[in-house]
Amino acid sequence: MKTDIFISGVGGQGILSIAAVIGEAALHQDLYMKQAEVHGMSQRGGDVQSNLRISDKPIYSDLIAKGKADLILSLEPMESLRYLPWLSKEGWLVTNSKPLINMNNYPEEAALKEALDRVPNKVILDVESIAKDLGSVRVSNIVMLGAATPFLGIAYEEIENGIRRIFDRKGQAIVELNLRALAAGKEVADRMMPKSL
Repeated sequence: MKTDIFISGVGGQGILSIAAVIGEAALHQDLYMKQAEVHGMSQRGGDVQSNLRISDKPIYSDLIAKGKADLILSLEPMESLRYLPWLSKEGWLVTNSKPLINMNNYPEEAALKEALDRVPNKVILDVESIAKDLGSVRVSNIVMLGAATPFLGIAYEEIENGIRRIFDRKGQAIVELNLRALAAGKEVADRMMPKSL
């Protein structure tokens, strides 16, 4: 078992929380894990990305080579396109459909959509809308994590347990909200994926 995950977005979107939950679940299954993070200027919505490598065998590098990522998980569509060169031919892109426009020359939504449509294996969803329906836009990142669960190589129940362990100190209500967000994202991915997977 090996899963190389490239997580991207902009500062403040909860990228590192996604990585923490996946990492917690992987370690609880006695898997090897390496992680490398690049933090942009999170106060200003700068680029944030994380390389997360999980395997049942030792891992020697914490960086994912171009063309080798099994999954790009992105909370911002332009950031997902920025890292497409790292996605393998068989890999999956799971990304937010709604841009966070944080610069003057941000591409037009139609151009983003056209570029995303060319990616063969993808799940694209509006995580903010789903999170609002659950009662808090702050769980958008966990909705996105839920949509990525079919591609992680880790049992869904272990991701749920990872959420319980990571968010336990914030109280049961926060844990339950995040678990509902995870389930909502997974439901969208299950509907969008080909039945043969």
